Amino acid sequence: MKRLFFIISVCMTLTATAQTLEECQQAAERNYPLIAQHDLIARTTDLTVDNIQKGWLPQLTATAQATYQSAVPAWPDEMTGLLRQMGVDMKGLGKDQYRVGLDLQQTVFDGGAISAQKQVAREQGAVQQARLDVELYQVRQRVNEMYFGLLLLDDQISLNQDLQEQLAASEKKLTSMVKHGTAAQCDLNNVTAERLNVVQQMTTLESQRRVLTAMLGTFCGIEVNHVTKPAAIDAVGGNNRPELRLIDSQLRLADAQDRALKAALLPRLGVFAQGYYGYPGYNMFKDMMGRDWSWNGMVGARLTWNIGALYTHHNDKAKVQLQRETARNQREVFLFNNRLEQMQQNEAIGRYRQLMAQDEEIIALREQVRKAAESKLSHGIIDVNDLLRDINSENAARVQQSIHEIEMLKQMYDLKYSTNN
Repeated sequence: MKRLFFIISVCMTLTATAQTLEECQQAAERNYPLIAQHDLIARTTDLTVDNIQKGWLPQLTATAQATYQSAVPAWPDEMTGLLRQMGVDMKGLGKDQYRVGLDLQQTVFDGGAISAQKQVAREQGAVQQARLDVELYQVRQRVNEMYFGLLLLDDQISLNQDLQEQLAASEKKLTSMVKHGTAAQCDLNNVTAERLNVVQQMTTLESQRRVLTAMLGTFCGIEVNHVTKPAAIDAVGGNNRPELRLIDSQLRLADAQDRALKAALLPRLGVFAQGYYGYPGYNMFKDMMGRDWSWNGMVGARLTWNIGALYTHHNDKAKVQLQRETARNQREVFLFNNRLEQMQQNEAIGRYRQLMAQDEEIIALREQVRKAAESKLSHGIIDVNDLLRDINSENAARVQQSIHEIEMLKQMYDLKYSTNN
């Protein structure tokens, strides 16, 4: 009774701390260092868009300039002489000139260039996020490998314990028979050696389980004590892989780049204001009579059209179209390979279903043979080697059943991984 309570309490503890496949996958994605790049990409994109938006702010430039010219505007000598007779000293402009000023420009119409650049920046950020999602999605496949490997080890450990119990029972029976002279010591030694061999196998299995449990726990960033066998699932139509969303984002980026190229062909309209303090000023005649510094200012509007954008527009547009065609080709290649994977996985699932349909019958027959051999041993009419062969054959059948079941489940969840449904 105490043993029963102990087993129940252990099972309750394992159930309470068990991790499901979905929990491990989610924990692994949260724990994977690459996840931090999601926030970094989002912040970088926001900063880039904010910088582009500042293109609507007034652009202020401060300048300081000092020059010396080889020649400056001057009155003809005859005019200078005439003015001097009238009492006017016209010195002319000085060859050394100075100015300290500010230049203010404000964009009024940019042809949609700033808006197009912001959209391009957002789509570039979306492409980076989608590419990161593809890398993070691959984490699930690695979790699948470790998780189902751990499930297989758990089943093999359980079957190993059952095999030890069977051999121990036969060993106990032979010990009694040896005492009564109905069995040879060598038969007992043979069974004992076989049991110890199975114990050694258990040591190897438990070591492998500890290593794999530690790896899965480290990968997921959680303590993994026990894993639960997931339920069998059926394939669901459609495909929701992040690779397809990456291609969609690349196509949206190409559309945004197309709009940016069109905006680059339109003229720009802006207003400006210029002011400086220095010599000479805008009143050149006054500055010819004296060398005093003065305040000077100018306001106006400016229409510009970068005709040079037409030179490369055709090639730039062709490059964007090539990017679009490349993305579409990548979609076709991915879907083609993905369909092949699904075909292989569906075929494997069907194969394991057929194998499992026969496993129960094989195990039942092996169990009957083993029980008959144990009965014959009790009556001293069977060789111990035959008994060991029958016990190992039954255990091998149970191991095959476990492998078929785990492999079928793994193929089902690999199929789910292939479609992300």
